[in-house]
Amino acid sequence: MPSVAPVSRAAKLLVFVVVFIDLLGFGIVLPLLPFYGDKFVKPVLGAEAGSVPAGIVLGLLMSSFSLMQFLFAPAWGRLSDGIGRRPVLLLGLLGSVGAYGLFGYASCLNPETHAQMALILLFVSRAGAGIAGATISTAQAVIADSTTPEERRGGMALIGAAFGIGFTFGPLLGAAAKTFAPETPWATGALASALSLAAFFFALLKLPETRVLGGHRAARSIFDTRAFVSVLADKGIGPIIFISFLTTLGFAGFESTLALVNSDFLGFGEGNNFLVFAFVGFVLAMVNGAYRGLAKRFDEITGMGAGIVLMGLGVAGLSLVTVLGDQTACLYAAFPSLTLAVAGFALLTPGVQSLVSRRADPNRQGEILGVNQSCSALARIVGPVAGLGLYRAWPTLPFVLGGLLVLAMLPVLVRLRQWKGPQA
Repeated sequence: MPSVAPVSRAAKLLVFVVVFIDLLGFGIVLPLLPFYGDKFVKPVLGAEAGSVPAGIVLGLLMSSFSLMQFLFAPAWGRLSDGIGRRPVLLLGLLGSVGAYGLFGYASCLNPETHAQMALILLFVSRAGAGIAGATISTAQAVIADSTTPEERRGGMALIGAAFGIGFTFGPLLGAAAKTFAPETPWATGALASALSLAAFFFALLKLPETRVLGGHRAARSIFDTRAFVSVLADKGIGPIIFISFLTTLGFAGFESTLALVNSDFLGFGEGNNFLVFAFVGFVLAMVNGAYRGLAKRFDEITGMGAGIVLMGLGVAGLSLVTVLGDQTACLYAAFPSLTLAVAGFALLTPGVQSLVSRRADPNRQGEILGVNQSCSALARIVGPVAGLGLYRAWPTLPFVLGGLLVLAMLPVLVRLRQWKGPQA
């Protein structure tokens, strides 16, 4: 087996750094969204922050990011197949700079006099961040360009580790900004914007191009619905994306309610909430780091099965937090369940991305990985809206239903085992 060229190793390292820095910005603002939403939703709707309408609005606010990913991930991937990975990643990072800057500005507006404008700008900033963040499928395509099929899972886990590490330190930096600059609500958005700008200049100077250009771009438009449908209809790839979609749907329902559970049942304020999100990122990073070594001992489908079991049990276990009553007992239930859920998701994701990539046409890596990312984004649109709506009706529901939905994907793995295609 020939070794990977030095430029390919450099590309993997630089993608890791770029995703890490970009996710720092994402992690800084994510734990604040429910609190910021409550701050501005109540004056606009005239409804209590805990009402079902307010929960739906908060779900839509969180889902706006994923809606843009759903629309743009295949387009960015297809564009990167035609013009190269590097310009697409650079454009995405530059977009993140503006989106997080706008988030910081919206945070400064007075909720008594400018609540409606602030809420609109929060939606715009989240949508902009989603468009920019949809280039994650292009980062995955860089890994596909830079690895052999046998190394693919380890490479995809590298992105997962960068995601997790960035997600760990992002909330911690956000907490530091809230602690040391409590009178400057724009600080978190400004910090996220500055980190994205640093990532942009780093990539501009150091990121090599990994895509051999030509052919595919002329054959398809950037937004191609028929190509999207053809990927989902592929018997080797469609079932993998289906598993990814439904397990992400179950995970997103719990993920979107986590900050509220921390506040309602664990008694955590904003500072501790940042720490919980940092813990989520830490588990993601550790499991993805371990996955790179474990990938040599089991195939993708085995890893996906283990991930589904752990995630399903973990998400369902979080329902205990909503019924135990005693805060100490809730803490004992929360963190083991949270660890299982996040560890399962971390085991599942690299296997999905690797299997999709290995079964994809090499000339359409960006596009097909983009379709997978788009379907995951669709799950993150529906998940928060359903999760927050169910949570406001009965807090136990999103965790019980989410866990069952994840576990229901186990039989689909049998179909994946039975497929005998050219890349199997």
